[in-house]
Amino acid sequence: PQLLKQRLVYRGRRFDFEVSRLRLPNNAEGDWECVRHPGGALAVPVTPEGKLILLRQYRFAACGRILEFPAGTIEAGEDASATISREIEEETGYRANTWQRLGEFFLAPGYSDEVIYAFLATDLERLDVPPEQDQDEDIELVLMTCEELEKAIHAGEPVDAKSVTSFFLARPFLPD
Repeated sequence: PQLLKQRLVYRGRRFDFEVSRLRLPNNAEGDWECVRHPGGALAVPVTPEGKLILLRQYRFAACGRILEFPAGTIEAGEDASATISREIEEETGYRANTWQRLGEFFLAPGYSDEVIYAFLATDLERLDVPPEQDQDEDIELVLMTCEELEKAIHAGEPVDAKSVTSFFLARPFLPD
């Protein structure tokens, strides 16, 4: 496609929204909307007892609480591993001493360029300080076995897509 025109419609603190006018190879023209996002990092944390650490978190767009793994937006000048190291401590009160990169994937490529970098976090140690929640966060810590999470997913409990995807990327490395 040939880019004919691009305009920034909105600049936010976490993402931008732009509209691009494109000409396709068949000469058809159209407008494509895109959320531009710096990307995010996610951890599938596993306690020494084999439990997964998830968060039940209020999400405005979903009009309710969603089950998800700890994750965060990559800050300017930061790499994904630094982002998730910081986020897991802030959101769960645990520190991971062993990390394994699981992969990366687009979250919603139909309208966003956001990429999620997924990691398995093991050899966890509980920190002496309680988790820090940002002012706009409402988080409850949830410990589940792999079987419990699979049942919740298949039963239709609200679980976000990045967590479902990362869980199945991590599944071969997780306890039964």
